[in-house]
Amino acid sequence: MKDAFGIPQSLLVLGGTSEIALATARRLVARRTRTVWLAGRPSPALEQAAADLRALGAQVRTVAFDALDPESHEAVLGKVFAEGDVDLVLLAFGILGDQAHDEREPVSAVRVAQTNYTGAVSAGLVSAAALQAQGHGSLVVLSSVAGERARRANFIYGSSKAGLDAFAQGLGDALHGTGVHVMVVRPGFVRSRMTAGLEEAPLATTPEAVATAIELGLRRRSETVWVPGALRLVMSAVRHLPRAVFRRLPV
Repeated sequence: MKDAFGIPQSLLVLGGTSEIALATARRLVARRTRTVWLAGRPSPALEQAAADLRALGAQVRTVAFDALDPESHEAVLGKVFAEGDVDLVLLAFGILGDQAHDEREPVSAVRVAQTNYTGAVSAGLVSAAALQAQGHGSLVVLSSVAGERARRANFIYGSSKAGLDAFAQGLGDALHGTGVHVMVVRPGFVRSRMTAGLEEAPLATTPEAVATAIELGLRRRSETVWVPGALRLVMSAVRHLPRAVFRRLPV
């Protein structure tokens, strides 16, 4: 169960090598979290992430999980929940893709959509059902400001995040009053491996800053978290720009 400050004792990360997820896990382990499951494709990076968290004092297990294999999600995640209550599920997997390449190769574009949206719908629903069955817990979904309005430069990725964001909001409404809390996190440009080599956008942030915002959101039981917070106002303005004006922006 969570403590009086909303910090979970147990954490399941879907996307166990995500830099944002691991920064969040480190922060929570430093507070109170003691049991961590890292779910992702088996790899040296996943094992190293587990070892790093064990060095901080957490009990960590890795779980073979593939976002692109939704047929396996119920069985894989069911085994985790069968071992004991999970206080927090952090849905953190996703790929950016290559917009120029993916426009020419529709199969690659579909992979972005299947990972970021279809896989997340499956894993999110399975996790939500398990949390509801145990009667408590939080589901934190890493969305993106890219989903607020599709930009020419990354509309494939942005559209997948728009779908994920809408799904997570609807799921939160469906679970209201059940004891399960859903929180949508919308970071801006995050300096990470995924964005390495890309031109940095205004109000860029870091995995550690997103982790800090996630912890604060859990304490407050927020439903939506923007990182940094100023993006809420920026995106409100961008969302209402006339389309003809938006097209001329250098984005």
